[in-house]
Amino acid sequence: MELIKTFVMSPKFNRLITYLIIINAILIGLETSPQLYTQYHSFFVTIDMIILAIFTIEVALKIIVLKKAFFQNSWNIFDFIIVIGSVILYSTPFVSVLRIFRVLRVFRTITTVPTLRRIVAALFMAIPTISSVLLIMAIIFYVYAVIGTSFYREISPEYFGDLFLSTVTLFQIFTLESWASGIFRPIFDQAPSSWFYFISFIIITTFIMINLIVGEIVNNAQKISDSVEEETEEIKKDTHEIKELRKEIQEIKQLLISKEKHRP
Repeated sequence: MELIKTFVMSPKFNRLITYLIIINAILIGLETSPQLYTQYHSFFVTIDMIILAIFTIEVALKIIVLKKAFFQNSWNIFDFIIVIGSVILYSTPFVSVLRIFRVLRVFRTITTVPTLRRIVAALFMAIPTISSVLLIMAIIFYVYAVIGTSFYREISPEYFGDLFLSTVTLFQIFTLESWASGIFRPIFDQAPSSWFYFISFIIITTFIMINLIVGEIVNNAQKISDSVEEETEEIKKDTHEIKELRKEIQEIKQLLISKEKHRP
């Protein structure tokens, strides 16, 4: 059992799984080409079955080694659902659902790369703050949609004809996609004061609010990195102490051997 645990938890085994995930992702991408898929259908199916079999064995071995502890880790549960879902649906007629599970296997890269896990963890930690920011943004969108509909409905009915169209238009402006030439300029020609409406909206939503979200995620990522560094430092200290203890034990052994030699 200890040998299996050492093998499953080894960096080499994790690297192998990561490479297989990348290969699987490339194959899924290649399968979207009808010509390639038709020509090499048997090859794609065989490789996919082999990779799925390895993933299944990996999960099974981890469950055997970790037992209940396996399901206490959310990343392990994520892996388990994807792999088991792929296995159960493989020989069923639910092809579209199976394709979703096969594509989801690509997300397993996150579980095998520590830096990606930290980024995702930072994103989840930021959800409460992001939710508050999104609520503020929703209020801002609503207020600006009402103002835009009231002032520019007659000038540009295709963009500000009603509340829904105004909201969609504001989302396009928020993404900065063709907002100046397509939306702003025609309205500005008839309503010169509209520059304040558009520019204030862009500054508030695109620059300020998005920076708040990014800043929160970066802040959480830094907290996680600091925590990892602290844990690493503690491990280094413990390792140093163990080395010192071994050295002292070795010196004591040498003294005892020396005394035994000089004893009459």
